[in-house]
Amino acid sequence: MSPVLALTPGEPAGIGPDLAVMLARQLPDCGLVVIADPELLLERARQLGLQLGVQEYHPGRELPHTEPGQLCVWPLQLARPARCGETDPANAHYVLAAVQRACQGCLQGHFAALVTGPVEKAVICAAGVPFTGHTEYLAGLCGVTAPPVMLMCGGGFRVAFVTTHLPLAEVPMAITAQRLEATLRVLVRELEQRLGIPQARIRVLGLNPHAGEQGWLGREEQEIIIPVLERLRAEGMRLQGPVAADTAFMNAGPVAALDAVLAMYHDQALPVLKTLAFDETVNITLGLPILRTSVDHGVALPLAGSGQARPGSLQAALRWALAHARH
Repeated sequence: MSPVLALTPGEPAGIGPDLAVMLARQLPDCGLVVIADPELLLERARQLGLQLGVQEYHPGRELPHTEPGQLCVWPLQLARPARCGETDPANAHYVLAAVQRACQGCLQGHFAALVTGPVEKAVICAAGVPFTGHTEYLAGLCGVTAPPVMLMCGGGFRVAFVTTHLPLAEVPMAITAQRLEATLRVLVRELEQRLGIPQARIRVLGLNPHAGEQGWLGREEQEIIIPVLERLRAEGMRLQGPVAADTAFMNAGPVAALDAVLAMYHDQALPVLKTLAFDETVNITLGLPILRTSVDHGVALPLAGSGQARPGSLQAALRWALAHARH
């Protein structure tokens, strides 16, 4: 029996609904349940000039059969009708409710994995919900106490992050020995157990230019990063670094003796991945009791309803989730 995946399209005013509608033309080789407002999907299909049929999903019942051009939808109603490119904080709780429903479905065994579309963090925060991203939000829903780890796969690289969506000014204070060690332990464990990579080899980036230049360009490497790496190497972890970020991706692809790169913050590594493989990069959350993947892009409000959105990253996220759900 094929795994059943849950898909949350994300921000209703963005391209997430477009991508879900486009997906109906060539469904993945699995069961797929889209958690969304059916009227939103049908309206977006009309705007895109595409035919769409909707089959309603009922938890606990057999998944309805879908043909090309149809989606299986678990209905969830918007607070207000969504308009392309115009976000509305009134719909923020709809976005979060979809994620909550999908996560609970994974925990209860209804779904083998969760694939998420892009959300607009500012709109959710404007609705009065502190929200830094799916990664941290899902950890809270799952009751995970150890920090979850964002892993991006694309362009021949796997890149994880010690911090994710933080203002740059707050990053140095967030790079603590405890957080770095916890991140490395989750990363190594998940690479070995979930991805089946024996004795995972990690290249760890420094925080400062030239990895601190022996303390002359910053002390975080000397005082935090190096002691943690030495302690974990003594336990048998295969860790390189700290390595200067400006040269870290040279000879770091699949031909090298390397399984992942650990970056200190968001923009230290993502420009490399998005330049190499914007339409193929997948965002995976490590350290959760569920399997979750996502697109690597934002809501692209100006493209919503235009037909110009490209579904490559969503398709890659679905393929990755399906392959590892089967594994």
